[in-house]
Amino acid sequence: MTFYDILFIPINWLGANALTLLAILAVLVAGWYLSRLAANAIKTYLPRAYGVDKNFAPLLSQVARYGILIFAVVTALNLLGVANSSIITVLGAAGLAVALALQGTLANIAAGIMLIVLRPIAIGEFIQGDGVAGVVVEIGLFGTRLRSSSGLYIFTPNQKLWSSAITNHSREPNRRLDVNVSVPDSVDIGHSRRLLLRIAGADKRVLVNPAPLVHVESFSGTAVNLQLRAWVATPDYLPTLYALTEEAKLALNRELIRKEGETGGITVAPDPANPSPETQSGS
Repeated sequence: MTFYDILFIPINWLGANALTLLAILAVLVAGWYLSRLAANAIKTYLPRAYGVDKNFAPLLSQVARYGILIFAVVTALNLLGVANSSIITVLGAAGLAVALALQGTLANIAAGIMLIVLRPIAIGEFIQGDGVAGVVVEIGLFGTRLRSSSGLYIFTPNQKLWSSAITNHSREPNRRLDVNVSVPDSVDIGHSRRLLLRIAGADKRVLVNPAPLVHVESFSGTAVNLQLRAWVATPDYLPTLYALTEEAKLALNRELIRKEGETGGITVAPDPANPSPETQSGS
């Protein structure tokens, strides 16, 4: 066999199998296109279906995409003449190797399924977990995507989020807000309490039941630390907290200075023991 005979072996094979190769290429291209089309369709239209949880859409779209791609590759190998039994054997061996090498990835998939089934979080809710905080944008096959209150993109693996304590700021319908007030110990505590309760009662967003209350939190030097507690609907938490904090400071300055002659030492702030008050599910 001459050098030219060896050179023409692949050329002759390509010529004899040109139609098969074109069919394989068409299958792979169609699989790639259909996988993206199916994934986008599921993510777009599944949340609109009646009775379907919108949290399933991102995960199912990724499962559909990878499933179609795998089916296209298997079909292409069949057209190439590879038997199904051989493909299954290779896939089994490769699957075992991948499973051993990517145990963390498989754990993320399992954690993503558990997050969707048990629903400790949902799309549009503000959560804290694994040292991150933000509005849930997507619960994917491998990780969860969040958007922080300052608009930053956050991605955390499902396993880390699942294995940590999750605080959901949006799940409960009502939430208590705390405003700390520090006044000089010479100020009438009863008068300060009535003033703060009047401020809370004047805000229509504050719930009547449970009723607002003011108690002495602690003493610090020459100051008395009061705390105003009021319950509001969860979507109203942040604007009401800001409004009551500002109004409490203005009213205390106006009323106590005018009636009792105090000239300073009044401070008002949201309770630092209740951090990250962003509970809005909007942008």
